[in-house]
Amino acid sequence: MNVRLSEAARAAGHRLHVHDSLGSTNTEALERARSGETGPLWVVARRQEAGRGRRGNSWTSLPGNLAASLLWPVAGVEPDRIATLGFVAGVALAAALDEACGTVPGSDAAGATRSIALKWPNDVLAGGAKLAGILLEAEMLPGGRRAVVIGFGVNVAAAPQGLPYPATSLAALGSATGAEKVLEFLSGHVTEAARLWEGGRNFAGIRARWLARAAGLGSPIAVRTGAETLEGLFDTIDEGGRLVILAPDGTRRTVTAGEVHFGTAATAA
Repeated sequence: MNVRLSEAARAAGHRLHVHDSLGSTNTEALERARSGETGPLWVVARRQEAGRGRRGNSWTSLPGNLAASLLWPVAGVEPDRIATLGFVAGVALAAALDEACGTVPGSDAAGATRSIALKWPNDVLAGGAKLAGILLEAEMLPGGRRAVVIGFGVNVAAAPQGLPYPATSLAALGSATGAEKVLEFLSGHVTEAARLWEGGRNFAGIRARWLARAAGLGSPIAVRTGAETLEGLFDTIDEGGRLVILAPDGTRRTVTAGEVHFGTAATAA
């Protein structure tokens, strides 16, 4: 795998560390931060043995898929804006996957359903099936410095089997794009989206792009948050990236984390 970053990412100061094998690219990126690294630094593994997803779930990275993490500098970013980096990542990853499929948003090339959508808070879907996931992790380091890592897992060559929700891969969508090219596309789109985000000062611009791709917007939704399940319509995301549900009684509820189901499909978030 000939791994490289886009010209735009390199010009913006992004650097790249490539490993044949790692337990977790997020763990390695956080270790780099603990050693004084500030980023932006991409950590990529040709083979990831112990990837993880949200809520402590494992993330299976099959051969030929992309496992990459980005250590992002957050000095000067307001703490309540850091979580919105996940939406920056989602917007960038969706654009990269469009490019990998050789399509424009919403198109259906070669008879394949390739419409790339973003599922709150951290999944990327194609034709309603999970194509990629994002994991944002933050850690407070000695001296008050904060480390933030964005993990990307993309089903490029194959999708794991036996999952409780539908999953797909770029190969299944008819794309011959390899993981190394997906990374190149992704690094370029992250650079552009981060420039729009402006250190969290312009989340409104990212929010608009994210909502333009939002899966299930305006549709029935159920969100399980611990022992409680909230039901209603997926209304929007607010200025902090929180999910807003329009309840049957007309009230609006905001959700910061939970397991999302649309309609009767019950696709786990």
